[in-house]
Amino acid sequence: MFTTIGAVLTGAPAGAAPQPVRRGSHLAGRCEGTFWRATSRQEVRRILLAARRFDLVGRRAGRRNGPLGHVALEVLELLGHLVRYRTGRLEPSLDYLMRTLRRSRDAIVRALQALRAHGFLDWLRRYVPTGREGRGPQLRQTSNAYRLSLPARAVRLLGLQGQPMPLPDDVLQAQAARQQEQEAYKASLPLQEFAVLEVDDTRLGQLLAQLGRHVQERESAKRAEFQAKDFT
Repeated sequence: MFTTIGAVLTGAPAGAAPQPVRRGSHLAGRCEGTFWRATSRQEVRRILLAARRFDLVGRRAGRRNGPLGHVALEVLELLGHLVRYRTGRLEPSLDYLMRTLRRSRDAIVRALQALRAHGFLDWLRRYVPTGREGRGPQLRQTSNAYRLSLPARAVRLLGLQGQPMPLPDDVLQAQAARQQEQEAYKASLPLQEFAVLEVDDTRLGQLLAQLGRHVQERESAKRAEFQAKDFT
């Protein structure tokens, strides 16, 4: 049973945390002993490989991302670099993840939630005393304690040596069909819509769309001029 700060400082039942600390948080330094576990470079590599494979296999037709998404894979890879193999210690702040990956807070939070929902990550909310004097416990939220894991349903996507296993024929055929559909769809788009679809940067996509629109207008004007000459 983890010991919460509310129980330590106020004698309240375990799990009851005073506000503004978030519900379910635990006292940092007292809760990680049975949560963190030793790992290895090879195990972390297996988790990363399985996550990439899991996301690829679970991707639906017409979607750019699978059940995890590319931001979640970025977050998981960064966590894999940060974890201490000998102890399993892993406690980056949300601000650190945002700053390092150059992603918004919402994007990082959604990525963490996806990793947890699919079994690749778990965490404990934590808080610490502020050290300030005042009425009642003086607390503040601190970074979560994270733990990487390899869900059982993703293990079958790895070979004996941790290498990705060949995809089933039906999955390969479905991927090939999706690729053909996407290429045909892109080929049918006007230049301005194609630019917005292909470029993630919204501003750049808009500029390319404007360029495509100008090119199409110029080509349309040329065709009209040639048609007019045919009748003169």
